[in-house]
Amino acid sequence: KFNIVDAAIVVFSCIDLYILRPLTTSESNLTVLRAFRFFRLARAFRVIRTMDVFTKLRILIGTFVASFLALIWSMVLLFLVMLMYSLIMCQLIQPYFDDPSISESTLEWMYTHYGTAGRSLWTVFEITFSGGWPTWVTPLIEEVSSVFAYIAAIYISVVVFAMTRIITALFLKDTLHVAANDAEMVIQEKMNEK
Repeated sequence: KFNIVDAAIVVFSCIDLYILRPLTTSESNLTVLRAFRFFRLARAFRVIRTMDVFTKLRILIGTFVASFLALIWSMVLLFLVMLMYSLIMCQLIQPYFDDPSISESTLEWMYTHYGTAGRSLWTVFEITFSGGWPTWVTPLIEEVSSVFAYIAAIYISVVVFAMTRIITALFLKDTLHVAANDAEMVIQEKMNEK
């Protein structure tokens, strides 16, 4: 079986050995030709592919490559859901700014965290990924309205717990799939060597 990668390694090694090295010993500076020396890294990648020490690295890179599109789409989905929730929160907070029964410090806190779309989105980002959602929800429930408890419970249940766990499970499935394929690949290579 003819392997293109092996042929490329041989060709670039010959170029490096017989053309580039003599040119670099002369006084001319041919940096364009020196760029071909990067192809020597292909030999290192060939070694990495067959060594057992680099199995975890190979699986990690394979998983990242295999799940890259899923990662992008999950980030887009999470962003859209966070944006919708932050806009809903921003709109629901607005009438309370005119309520005289709410203290000035609470109004300032509400504006700082939910007063504009950008601030609200940043707060929702922190609610979603920091794990400190009680910090950003409890003051609304205790000092503004208990309605926010239901809204926050729905968001936290659906997004923070369910959606992130589903995304994690999908990435875990991809990782296990790549690991299984990698084990099969190593077995196949060992059998081909015999």
